[in-house]
Amino acid sequence: QVQLVESGGGLVQAGASLRLSCAASGRTFSNYAMGWFRQAPGKERRFVAAISWTGSSTYYVDSVKGRFAISRDNAKKTVYLQMNSLKPEDTAAYYCAASPSLKYYSGGYSDYSRPSLYEYWGQGTQVTASS
Repeated sequence: QVQLVESGGGLVQAGASLRLSCAASGRTFSNYAMGWFRQAPGKERRFVAAISWTGSSTYYVDSVKGRFAISRDNAKKTVYLQMNSLKPEDTAAYYCAASPSLKYYSGGYSDYSRPSLYEYWGQGTQVTASS
C-alpha cells in the first residue's frame, strides 16, 4: 500500500513559479513510476508529466514542455513538479499518482499518460495562476 501527499500549491500571479511536492509512504517507492495529473473545474483529469521508476525518462504534455520539470528523490521518497512561467490555463487541482506496473510497459508517452495505469493517487493540491 502506498499513500501519497501533495503539497506546494497556492495562488500566484501569471508568470510566477511554484514547486509541487509529493511525499510517498511505503518501502517500494523506487520501483514506482510517478506522474502528475491536473483537473480543472468541470473538466476531465488530464496528464501533465511523468517520470520512470529509474528517473531516466520523463514525459510531458505539450502545453507544459519547457515550463515544467518533473524530478524524483528516491531517498526522500518524493517526486517534484517545478512549474515556471505559470499561465491562467494551468489553474487546476494537481494530483500525484504512482504506478507499480508501468515499469513493464514500453509504450513511452502513450502509456505514461494513461490515468488507468496508475494505482495510487493523492488527494490533490490546488494551483491558481491569476492574470
